[in-house]
Amino acid sequence: MALVTGASRGIGRAIALRLARPAAAGGQGRHVVLCARSEGPLKEVESQVRDQGGSASVVAIDIADGAALAGGIEGIVERHGRLDVLVANAGITRDGLLLRMSDEDWHAVLATNLTSAFVAVRAAARAMMRGRFGRIVALSSTSGLVGNAGQANYAASKAGLAGLIKTAARELGSKGITANVVAPGFVQTDMTEHLPEEVKSRVQGMLSVPRLGTPEDIAAAVAYLTSDEAGYITGQVVTVDGGMTMS
Repeated sequence: MALVTGASRGIGRAIALRLARPAAAGGQGRHVVLCARSEGPLKEVESQVRDQGGSASVVAIDIADGAALAGGIEGIVERHGRLDVLVANAGITRDGLLLRMSDEDWHAVLATNLTSAFVAVRAAARAMMRGRFGRIVALSSTSGLVGNAGQANYAASKAGLAGLIKTAARELGSKGITANVVAPGFVQTDMTEHLPEEVKSRVQGMLSVPRLGTPEDIAAAVAYLTSDEAGYITGQVVTVDGGMTMS
């Protein structure tokens, strides 16, 4: 069974669909618990999962509420008896230049993007340790690797995920649990579709692969890292960005 946070749209939705897709169709055939703040959009994803022959259920949680998130994961484990995969994908942006960024915007982004991942990993690890198996993947960003003007809060939160997940990998590896980070580059989602065309063109000019990424590109990397075949990969940051940040 897999839990995907931020599963209502974009990359999270693509990951959920990929993990739930039957193995005969190139997926993992997992039951996927879809988690986000609003139930309505999750129900739509649940329907899409079932249309492709998969199995899913919905849990609406405000992941910025640590107590609610921890309790929600405990309830999921009680209902399903186990937790094999955690994909900590949920995230928000509140962009602004460093000197103008408010404390509120800083704390809101850190709470959703980093603290919620810590709460989810801690709760999931307890369940995974009982089963002596687990796959943890956190979704970061190339902004967390190289920084990005106007995104001090977002970049810091995404950079922090690397430290969190590498530490989890060291602590949990002997229990059969791997922990990795996937860092997408510029991906076509709701968060990027309204950017000016000149910005998109400038980004595309930085890529070795001459196209923008898709949520399915990211889902493919997550699917591998959560598979049985990836059992010897842990503590890594896998960048999926068309070569934008390669050195």
